This record gives sequence, structure tokens and C-alpha cells, in this order.
Amino acid sequence: MARYQDSQLYAGLRESNLYVLTEFFKMLGNPARIRILLLLMEQDANVSVLAEQLGMTPSAVSHQLNLLKSNKLVKRRRDGKMIFYALADEHVEMVIEKGAEHIREQ
Repeated sequence: MARYQDSQLYAGLRESNLYVLTEFFKMLGNPARIRILLLLMEQDANVSVLAEQLGMTPSAVSHQLNLLKSNKLVKRRRDGKMIFYALADEHVEMVIEKGAEHIREQ
């Protein structure tokens, strides 16, 4: 039986990378964060718009966005006085799409 260290997927990962990968998946373990990411898959948005669409307080949305940003799942950009959030890259969308596909097939 092959050991996990011998796996081709594991070859490029150090132990510290495994911790980062674990934190990445922890961020996906909260329904509010998944809802935020799903909305950001459609278009960039600011806290007010997200809060209204999600039925959450701006403070709660901001808290979740800060967690997502600190774990590099979203990025932000300033447009005048407004701050807009977007997915960090196409990998975030791909993981969510694959997860949704997996759930639909069950």
C-alpha cells in the first residue's frame, strides 16, 4: 500500500501547506460564507449589497468577508469611497462548483 507521502498530489506540499489547505476548507465550512462566495461568483459586491441580499447585518457580512480575505478566498478593491469584494481567483469558484456538483450527484 502506498503511503500518502508517495502520492503525486502530495509531492508539492510541505507540512505547512497542509495546514493552509486545512484552513482553506474550514472557510468553506460555514453556510454564510458559502452564500457570500456564491453571490461573488455572479458579480463583485460591497458589504451593503451582500447584507441586503443575504438578510444579514452589514457587521456580520463584514466579519465573514474579513475571514475570507485573511484566508485568501476573496480580494477587495476600492472604487472611490466604496470597497468591492470579489473572489480571489478562479480556483475558489472551481472548488465551489465541484463541491456543488458532488452534492447534486448524490
